[in-house]
Amino acid sequence: MPAPTSQHARPKRSSKPKGRKTLAGPPSSSSTLDAVARVANVSTATVSRFFNNPDMVAPATAERVRDAVEQLGYVPNLLAGGLAANRTRLVSAVIPSISESLFASTIQAFNDTLVATGFSVMLGLSGDRDQHVNRQVLSMIGHRPVGIILTGPTLPSDARRHLMGSGITVIETWDLPTDPIDLVVGFSHEAAGRAIAEHAIKHSRRRAFVLSGSGTRALARRHSFVSTMVANGAPEPVVVTFDTPTNYRHGRIAVASHFDSGSRPDLIICSSDWSAHGALDELRCRGVRVPDDVAVIGFGDLDFAADLQPSLSTVKVDGHIMGEKAAQFMLHRIEGLSIEQPVVDIGFSLIRRESS
Repeated sequence: MPAPTSQHARPKRSSKPKGRKTLAGPPSSSSTLDAVARVANVSTATVSRFFNNPDMVAPATAERVRDAVEQLGYVPNLLAGGLAANRTRLVSAVIPSISESLFASTIQAFNDTLVATGFSVMLGLSGDRDQHVNRQVLSMIGHRPVGIILTGPTLPSDARRHLMGSGITVIETWDLPTDPIDLVVGFSHEAAGRAIAEHAIKHSRRRAFVLSGSGTRALARRHSFVSTMVANGAPEPVVVTFDTPTNYRHGRIAVASHFDSGSRPDLIICSSDWSAHGALDELRCRGVRVPDDVAVIGFGDLDFAADLQPSLSTVKVDGHIMGEKAAQFMLHRIEGLSIEQPVVDIGFSLIRRESS
C-alpha cells in the first residue's frame, strides 16, 4: 500500500504587495463640496449656490466660501452641475481654422466679455468641408453649451437642421444670411463688393483682375463686384479662384501668371490682405508701379496692411465690435431678456491708402 503523500498547507499570499500602499481614488465632487461647506461653516446647498448663482449668496457668506475654496484648492465640476440643471456655463465658438486671423478679433472680444461674467468659451475648428463642419457642430451640441457663435462658411443643410432643433442659442457672424438660424451680427458681402466696384469706376479703374477665394462669402463679393463693373460699362473682369483662405503665395502666383499672359490690368482686387500682400510684392519685382500703373485693393484690414509699401487699400470690418455685440446677444438670451433686433448689420469701411 503506497505511503500517504505528505501535504503542507501553502501560506496565503497577501493581496497587497509589501511596501506598497493602496491608493485611494479621486475624491468625489460631493465629498469635496462637503469639505468646503465645513470649512466655510455653511451648507452644501450654499456652496453649490455660490458657484451656480453667486448673486443669491450674501457678500459675507460668499467671502467665507471663497476663502474655503482657496484654502482647499477646490475646483467645482461645472459640467456635472450644469447637467443636473440641464444648463452649463459653457459657450462654443466655431471658426474654420486658426490661420484665419480675420476672425481673431471677433473671437477675442466674444471670449473676453463672456469670461468676465463667469462663462467658459470652447473653440472648435470646422475646416471647410461639409463632413468636418457637420462633425464639429454635432460635437458642440453634444457638450450642451448655452450658446454657439459661428464665424465659418455657410453651413450645410444637415448642420443647420441640427442647430435649429437643438434649442441652443446660435449667433451667426461675418455675414447677413437671408435665412438666419437664430441671431445675426454681421455685414453684407454683396454690398462690400459693390462698394469696391463703385470706388474703381469713380477713379477710372476699368480693367480689373480679381483674385478670389472659393468660399461662399468671397464669391458673393466677387459676383457683386463683377456685375457692378459690367453694369457701369467696364469690360468683364478676369477672375482667378483659389481655395479659401487665399494667402500670400496665391497673390504672387496669380499676378505672375496674369502678367506673363500679356494682360495689363489697371486694378487688382484680392479677397484677403494676405493675397494682396503677395500681389504687391510680385508687382514690385516686375517693376510695375503701384498705383500709377495698377491699383491693388485687399480685404480685412489686417494689422500689417497700413505698414506695407505702398500701404494697402482694403475693406475694414470691425471684428471687435462684432464679437462684443454677439456676446451681449448671448448674455441677453441667457438672462431671458427679449431681443428686439435679432439681426444687426455693423457695416464696413473702404479704407483708401497708397495702393489705390
